[in-house]
Amino acid sequence: MALDPEFLQYRHRGRGMDHDRYQWSRLHQREKVSWPGGARLALWINVCVQFFPLNQRGAPFAAPSGMTMPYPDLRHFSLRDYGNRVGIFRLLDAFDRYKVKPSFAVNGAMVERTPGLISTLRERGDEIVAHGWHMDCLHHGGLAAGEESDLIGRTLDSLRAATGQAVTGWLSPARNESPITPDLLAEQGVQWFADWVNDDMPYRFHTRAGDLWAMPLSNELEDRFILMQNLHSEESWATQVCDACDFLLKEAATGGGRILALNLHPWLLGQPHRIGRLEQALDYITSRSGVWAAAPGEILAACVNSDRSELSLD
Repeated sequence: MALDPEFLQYRHRGRGMDHDRYQWSRLHQREKVSWPGGARLALWINVCVQFFPLNQRGAPFAAPSGMTMPYPDLRHFSLRDYGNRVGIFRLLDAFDRYKVKPSFAVNGAMVERTPGLISTLRERGDEIVAHGWHMDCLHHGGLAAGEESDLIGRTLDSLRAATGQAVTGWLSPARNESPITPDLLAEQGVQWFADWVNDDMPYRFHTRAGDLWAMPLSNELEDRFILMQNLHSEESWATQVCDACDFLLKEAATGGGRILALNLHPWLLGQPHRIGRLEQALDYITSRSGVWAAAPGEILAACVNSDRSELSLD
């Protein structure tokens, strides 16, 4: 039986992407980006500061690293709490020792739950990234537009008031979105987001409220992904990070500036048997010539204000 002709009528059919969010482009064909001071590699370290409710609903799915045992799953709940009370301070010490500038992706609910930690982050002055309300408030197609908009606004309002920062970056819980999440983010003053992992450099992402920038926060080098999902060792994680550093530095020599982005979780790498591997990786990366450690906002600004007047995938 022949297909109905309408089956083949698709407005996005043609060369490139099957949507109009961004233009298709090969990395090596784009104009080269220059980092400050002639650096070849921008180091972006992002730390997730999260709250996983004990009575997790898991709608429409349970966020990775959430509760997995019958209620009350105190083992996993208390381990996440360990990260925010103990592990994160080991990470802060390591960052300061190696003079790197992390960003912190913070759930809005953390402002109410851990005011002391939020005060510490505010005093440090590191860039705060909005990370949704908490890890059981997922953004997905089943949310009404008004409900999702309110959730985004509540998160941004809470973090902006508590930190005194503009908070223009966003990372969705579980990196999950509804079809209109980027539009709602742009409408509320967000300038960049890190949910999409389809590139190594920033690119313009079109929304009904103007363009956002998609920032490349690697999922492949994330501690949780390598240690918990791929079940690799801590030594393997450090090796993979250092390998990526070496390759990107080499690629940048001819292709222009590159970004090494590491997404970390305090309850994982903040453990006494793992923190040494983070220190090992930081020692290696910061010892290499041509590495610039910077916050995501600084990296994006340098990208946009590079030798060309505007970065675009068009």
